Amino acid sequence: MRETKLTRRGFLKMSGVGMMAVTLPDRLGLEPYPLAAPSTYDLFVGGYTSAGGEGITLCRLSMQTGLLSKVAVTRNVSEPSFLAMDRRGRYLYAVNEVGSYQGTSSGAVSAFAVNPTTRALTLINQQASRGSSPCFVSVDANDAYVMVANYGGGNVSVFPVQGNGGLGASTDFKQFQGSGPHPNQNAPHAHQLMTDATNQYALAADLGTDRIMVYRFDGTQGKLTAASPVSFSTPAGAGPRHFAFHPSGKFVFVINELNSTLLSLAFDATRGTLTQVQGVSTLPAGSTGTSYCAEVRVSPDGKFVYGSNRGHNSIVVFAVDSLGKLTLVQHVSTQGKWPRDFILDPTGTYLLVANQQSNTIVSFKRDATTGKLTALGTLAVTAPTSLLVAPPPV
Repeated sequence: MRETKLTRRGFLKMSGVGMMAVTLPDRLGLEPYPLAAPSTYDLFVGGYTSAGGEGITLCRLSMQTGLLSKVAVTRNVSEPSFLAMDRRGRYLYAVNEVGSYQGTSSGAVSAFAVNPTTRALTLINQQASRGSSPCFVSVDANDAYVMVANYGGGNVSVFPVQGNGGLGASTDFKQFQGSGPHPNQNAPHAHQLMTDATNQYALAADLGTDRIMVYRFDGTQGKLTAASPVSFSTPAGAGPRHFAFHPSGKFVFVINELNSTLLSLAFDATRGTLTQVQGVSTLPAGSTGTSYCAEVRVSPDGKFVYGSNRGHNSIVVFAVDSLGKLTLVQHVSTQGKWPRDFILDPTGTYLLVANQQSNTIVSFKRDATTGKLTALGTLAVTAPTSLLVAPPPV
């Protein structure tokens, strides 16, 4: 988001885990499949090059210690503020969060081939994102389409993935309309577009108009068709930024940037409807001062939901029950300023936080029983805004 007076740039056991067998959910909604947990995971980091970021940074997470090390940097990538990857880790996609691209009022989205051994990135091609300041990118559940949310343009777009992993011409585009009561809601501001695990529906968060758009998604043609009802409305001035699906597919958790709240919504994957279960604050009772939410994630076991507070500079932890009800567990300092993004490793053992304004990524150990976080260590990375854990090489 572009906050008032602030710009977007202004943000298991510890031993023997490498031998542990883990179960990871299949994105197509099939039965979970067992994998041997690797001793390390590779982490790609996006950031703002205009704020001193080097490009896309490759880091490595030790599953024994939970600490990160820097491996390499892909340079000459303009403003790669958000990253996504196909399920096999062959291709990486980055939005280029700029206001002008090739003489048009648009940002861009870049496609990279990923070396399976070194994880080095090689640019395949770029496409205009069809709106300024793209801030989010995702890959559909079948790895066939890339989806982009354009914050400045207030719209979303869809691109087909070609045989070499590159991006073809856009197959669909939706322009949002409207505004909201908050000063940062003078226009629509698309902030996320992503499919559910069945690939039948795609949801889009519009921070500017307090709506979660619901679309039927045609995975053969790359087309979005408005569902009925066409959207879910958050409280006025909430500013829905990001959402996360529960592993069961039964719930969607929406984090609201402007009023620092988290919504638990029941999701009917047959009809594509959203129904509110609960709304809670992401800040401690009596908290004062300016703070904006950023990211929301669900633990792989589906038992806990995590959210980040920029300004309060914390991660909030909630337990979630079988009905989607949230219970506060913890607020923990991110050990830095402006936690723009955070992510859990696929086993749920560690949580990593990108502190944009303090130029750090902080590792936390996660207690699988309580969901609580304990800080472990810090890695210096300039202006980090997006974290992406790569799947183990196939």
